[in-house]
Amino acid sequence: MKFKFKPAHADETATSAQELDLAQMANAVRALSMDAVEKAKSGHPGMPMGMADVATVLFTKFLKFNPENPTWADRDRFILSAGHGSMLLYSLLWLTGYNKITLDEIKNFRQLHSLTPGHPEVMQDAGIETTTGPLGQGISNAVGFALAERLLNARFGSDLVDHRTYVIASDGDLMEGISHESCALAGHLKLSRLIVLYDDNGICIDGPTSLSYSDDVKLRFEAYGWDVQTVDGHDMGAVEKAIARAQLADKPSIICCKTTIGYGAPTKAGTAGSHGSPLGDEEIKGAREKLSWPHEPFFIPTEVLLMWRQAGQHSVKEMEDWLARLDQNRYKADFLKVMAGDVSVDIQAPLQQLKDKYLKDRPKLATRQTSGEVLEKIVPVLPHLIGGSSDLTPSNNTQVKGPSAVSAGKYEGQYIHYGVREHGMAAMMNGMALHGGVIPYGGTFMQFTDYCRPAIRLSALMKQRVVYVMTHDSIGLGEDGPTHQPVEHLAALRVIPNLLTLRPADGVETAECWEIALTQKTRPAVLALTRQGLPTVRTDDAKDNYSAKGAYILKEASSGQPKVVIMASGSEVEIALGARDLLEDAKIPTRVVSMPSMELFAEQDADYQSRVLGDRGLVRVAVEAAVRQSWDRWLGFDGLFIGMKSFGESAPIKDLYHHFGITKEAVAEAVKAKL
Repeated sequence: MKFKFKPAHADETATSAQELDLAQMANAVRALSMDAVEKAKSGHPGMPMGMADVATVLFTKFLKFNPENPTWADRDRFILSAGHGSMLLYSLLWLTGYNKITLDEIKNFRQLHSLTPGHPEVMQDAGIETTTGPLGQGISNAVGFALAERLLNARFGSDLVDHRTYVIASDGDLMEGISHESCALAGHLKLSRLIVLYDDNGICIDGPTSLSYSDDVKLRFEAYGWDVQTVDGHDMGAVEKAIARAQLADKPSIICCKTTIGYGAPTKAGTAGSHGSPLGDEEIKGAREKLSWPHEPFFIPTEVLLMWRQAGQHSVKEMEDWLARLDQNRYKADFLKVMAGDVSVDIQAPLQQLKDKYLKDRPKLATRQTSGEVLEKIVPVLPHLIGGSSDLTPSNNTQVKGPSAVSAGKYEGQYIHYGVREHGMAAMMNGMALHGGVIPYGGTFMQFTDYCRPAIRLSALMKQRVVYVMTHDSIGLGEDGPTHQPVEHLAALRVIPNLLTLRPADGVETAECWEIALTQKTRPAVLALTRQGLPTVRTDDAKDNYSAKGAYILKEASSGQPKVVIMASGSEVEIALGARDLLEDAKIPTRVVSMPSMELFAEQDADYQSRVLGDRGLVRVAVEAAVRQSWDRWLGFDGLFIGMKSFGESAPIKDLYHHFGITKEAVAEAVKAKL
């Protein structure tokens, strides 16, 4: 059942009894939170204690969820953006009956291999929708969740897709610049299914937020186009009315909940002392007295636990009705397919046709252009492939002809104009991927992976299929100069665990890299693409995806027994081939290896790696218009590197490659000197 407040004219005794029940339910959250933090000797008890009342109202009266079927596609999504308050979430999950989050897991808070780490880590079958902790990420993920809901609703209708995204956010979330990017776009797109509960407690780690924060949050969010309310976060009736009103708004909503951090703690409530440290035995003893909670640590009275478990069952009928509608819906097969997310069969034929075309016509095109041609082929067969760019659409080649762009109230499209919001775009794409049913890709210049990096890292940590289309990937972009020329970025991306960095050398490899990115369901990918035109370098039959091995022999030494192996990626493969010709003319047998993905090559067995690179007695050379770092694993101590040792310059591309010594002649001369 859902708990309902009685109307004002109802029996006052019944109303008081119910309010007492809800207060005890909220105190259960407080007690579990302070006990778990105390046992772990680390954590953040203040926020869970302060927001327990708000969360109790949300979970008992509004949130549509089913702990017995936690991945139900039409559930509401709850995002704890203030991830430091993770015990709020873990307490709610155990109390409402999620099987994975047991009382023992709560007692094991912040310990090795527990399911209750210091900050929530995505585990949707346990009710944890996303990984939060880096402030601003969760609220920005939530915009992506809410957008995905609208996109799927436009395609499949309200019978199958009709849910909301709720967020608990902190002062820190709103201080982070990413919240401006994502929340402004949420207002622009009128994502009315997004409701943020802002924990306005006036406290940060350093002390009062007034030390560094004087924003008028109400005016700020009204300027974004949001519905804004302010309530006493400890008045459950007021919180209920505010959420009910927010559900009726035609725009996203933020409810500013005035709360006391560490509510119930006798001396630390309302202070920074309750923010990020255990309360201590004496303070907890006083809190128990003040909250009228005379129970031992981790003990929840049966009647209180029963009320919480009943709250966890209040959407069972809704889910059963939804399953019945799904079973009769004409879109059932398509809906289940997009939620499963397998696209390998759908993209196989169009990508093969394109690869065959490139091998036949042998065009000289920038890989950003061939990427655009790939999208022209696969977007029509994948209506759940949702693209976008941070105001660089013509440069990134990310929009195809046909499908419309998404706009406020019109969510049928397959393209999102994110504006100049790289970080927000990346975090929103994480939310879209986490929601399920859509596959997001988004573009900007490679240089601005710096702006996206925190969200890219979380894509990898959360094992989400998000495709980052990063064009203008080297000094090859030319005249825009060193501010826009990525030099260290490939190395910086390659060190992120579980991230694929894919740098194709021509149209064939571009198609292969897109296939890799879309079929790898548990890792994100960065496509590093050129501004400048590149020749088609592949000559072999295109049936196999050579790029999926990470590296392969593109052109063997004429003798079959090389003395030199030149490795390269992307635009420098052309240079490697030119250097090979010079060396072969000098009677130096030379093999060229294209290495579009170091990560995938590292995953191959030692035998394959040895067949491609040869033994250590060969001269190994790497050519890339970037810094050396990341190549040393394959070069060894005595390998040669031809690339960048500094930032770039502003000049035409040909001048830049000659100026920095990244030419076929420079490679050949370095090899001859080594020999």
